[in-house]
Amino acid sequence: MTTPAADFTLSPHTGWTREHWEHAADTLLAAVRPYAGPGHSLINLPGPASGSGTHSDGLEGFARTFLLAAFRAAGTTDPQLAERVLAPYAEGLATGTDPASAHRWPRPAELPQARVEAASLALALHETRPLLWDRLPAPVRERTADWLYEVCGAAVPPNNWVWFRAVVSAFLRSAGAPHAPGDIAHAIDVTEQWYAGGGWYSDGTRSPGHLRNYDHYNGWAMHLYPLWYTRVAAGHADPADAERYRNRLSAFLDDAAHLVAANGSPLLQGRSLTYRFAAAAPFAAGALFDASAPSPGLLRRAASGMVRHFLEHGATAPDGLLSLGWHHPFPRIRQRYSGPASPYWASKAFATLLLPAGHPLWTAPEEPLPVERGDFVRTLAAPGWIAAGTRADGIVRVANHGTDHTPPDRPARDDPFYARYGYTTHTAPELAPLREVPATAHPDPEAHARDGDARYTDPADLDQLYDSHVALLTEDGVPSQRTPFERVALAEGTGVSRHRAHWPPPADGTAGAADRDRWPAGPRITTASLLHGPWEIRLVRVTADGAAPAAPPPRLRVGGHALAAATPPDGDTTPEAALVRRPDGLISALFVLHPGEGTPALHWDRDTNAFGPHSATPYYLTPRPLPYGHLHAVALHLGNPGPGAPPLTPPTLTVTGSAPRTVTAHWPDGSTSALTL
Repeated sequence: MTTPAADFTLSPHTGWTREHWEHAADTLLAAVRPYAGPGHSLINLPGPASGSGTHSDGLEGFARTFLLAAFRAAGTTDPQLAERVLAPYAEGLATGTDPASAHRWPRPAELPQARVEAASLALALHETRPLLWDRLPAPVRERTADWLYEVCGAAVPPNNWVWFRAVVSAFLRSAGAPHAPGDIAHAIDVTEQWYAGGGWYSDGTRSPGHLRNYDHYNGWAMHLYPLWYTRVAAGHADPADAERYRNRLSAFLDDAAHLVAANGSPLLQGRSLTYRFAAAAPFAAGALFDASAPSPGLLRRAASGMVRHFLEHGATAPDGLLSLGWHHPFPRIRQRYSGPASPYWASKAFATLLLPAGHPLWTAPEEPLPVERGDFVRTLAAPGWIAAGTRADGIVRVANHGTDHTPPDRPARDDPFYARYGYTTHTAPELAPLREVPATAHPDPEAHARDGDARYTDPADLDQLYDSHVALLTEDGVPSQRTPFERVALAEGTGVSRHRAHWPPPADGTAGAADRDRWPAGPRITTASLLHGPWEIRLVRVTADGAAPAAPPPRLRVGGHALAAATPPDGDTTPEAALVRRPDGLISALFVLHPGEGTPALHWDRDTNAFGPHSATPYYLTPRPLPYGHLHAVALHLGNPGPGAPPLTPPTLTVTGSAPRTVTAHWPDGSTSALTL
C-alpha cells in the first residue's frame, strides 16, 4: 500500500489527512490477518500470553481489531471495501459464538477478560449495524446476543469496567434482546461519584470519597464509554446525561491538549501504556460527539500527531504488528493482563473515521498545540499535577503531587507508573522486570503493586528507585517508598505533598509481609515543586513527626529524570551538578542548590527504560545524615537547548525566615517565584 502524500497546507504540523488515517487502518488490519485461526474467530498474535491465557488472547485479537475494522468500514463510501473489511469478522462471529466449535470464544461467564472484549464487540456491531449485524443469519445474531448477555450482571471491578456492562446492555436493548437496565443505571450512578471536577474522572476508587486514580483511562475509557452509551442507547438515553458528558469532555480536552508534546507523544504515565495512541481517543470523541472545545483543527492536530508519532517510532516495525512496548518492543512495560493483542485498544483512536470527509475535523486547517504556541505552566487540579511546556523543544513535564492510584490509609509499594514525582512526554520511569509473584505471597492484595503489576518485589528491584524519586536510605542502602502520599497544596507553578517514608518487607510470604500496619515506618517527608520553563526546583524537608527518630537520621536521595537512548548517553558530574545528554541534544540535569553540599552523581542502567536500552539518571545524595527539619533543594532540568547553546545556567534560591520559611526562586530568565513553607 502506497503512503499518501503529505499535505502541509491543510495540516501544517503533521502533514496528515484523512487518507493517512485510512492508510494506517488498512495497514494495521492487513498485518493481523495472517494470524487469524480457522473460522476467523480467534486472532492469535505472537508474544507472551496474558494472565488470562492464550484462549482469551485470541478473543482479544478478534475484538480489538474488529473495532478498528468497524470504524474503517462504517466510515467509507466504498461498499466493496466495507464488505471486504468486515467479511472475516462476520465469519468470526459465527464461529466464535458457536458452542460446538473447536474455535469458539471463551464466554463472559467463564472469563472476566471476555467482559472487557464484549464492549468492543458491542460498539463494533452498533457502528456496522446495516453492514453486518442486520445481514447476519438469524441463528448467528441469536448466539451473539446470548454470548453478550452473559456480561449482564456479571461481576466487574469498581472502575471503568462498569461501562463495559452498560454499553453491552445498551446494544442488546437496541437489538431487541434481553439486557440489564440495572447495569446501565449503576454505571451512570457511580460515574457521578468518580467525577472530580474540571473534566476529570478518577478511574474508580479503592477508598470511598478518595479520588486518586488518574491516568489515560480518564480519556480512553471514562469519557469514551459514557458518551458512546448515549450514542448506542439513542432515544433511551437521558439527553441531560449526554449534555453533561459532552461538557465534561470539552473541559478535559482543554487540559489534555496541554499534555501532548510537539512531536505527538502523549504523557508517559499510568498503566496500559502499550495501548499507545489510544490516548488520541478522547480527541476523536471530541469531534464525534460535538464537544464545544477544542476546535476541530486542534483535535486533528493532537490525534494525528499521536498516531503519526508512534507509527514513525517503531511501534509496528518490522512485521506491521503493534508490539508490546512504547516505541519499539519493550516487554517490561506490560502488565499481567497484557497479551499480544492488547496494544490494539489503540483502535479507539480511529473513531475519527466515522466522520465523513466533509466534516470540519478533516477540512479545518490544523492548529498548533498549546506547547507549540508558547511556554506554559498549568495547574491540573483533579490529578494534582503542575504541567510545564516549553515551545523551544516541544516537551511537556508534569510534577505529581496528587496521583498514586492507592488507598490513602495504608502504606503500599510505589508503582513506577503513578508514584514518581515527575512524568514527561520525553522520558519514562525505570522499570524492574515483571516478576510472577505467587498468589499466596500476599494475603493482602495491596501489599504489592496493583493491577497485576508485580514489579519491585524484592530489595534488588528497589535499587531502581532513582528516577524522579525522593527517598530515605537505610543503612543497607534500601530506599523508602512514597505511597500513599497526601496532597498539601496546589497553585500555579507550585505543588506540595507529604508522606511517611516506609520500607516494605520482601514479597515472599514471610511473617508480617501482608500486615502493612506493621511495615517499618520512618520520618515524614514534605516535598514541594516549583516549575518554570524546563526547570523544576524540588524542595525536601524531613521531619521525625511522631515516628521513632532514626539514630542518626537517614541519608536522603533525590533523583532527576532518567534519560534513555539506543546508545549510552554522555554523562558528566561536577561538585555542583550531574548531567546526562542524549545524541539528539536532550539533557537531563540536576544541580544542588541548598544546602550547597552533597554528591551529585549518575546512576546507569540497561534495558530498564522504554525509550532505549541505555539509560542514566542524575541524582543527589546527602553526604551525611543531616538534622531533621533541614531544607534540601535541587534544580532539575529536562530540555533540549539546541546545538551551540551555552552551558546551562541553573536557577538560584534565597531562603529567608525560620518558621515559616520563605523560599524565592530566581529563574535564569530573570523572573522569580516564591513559596512559603
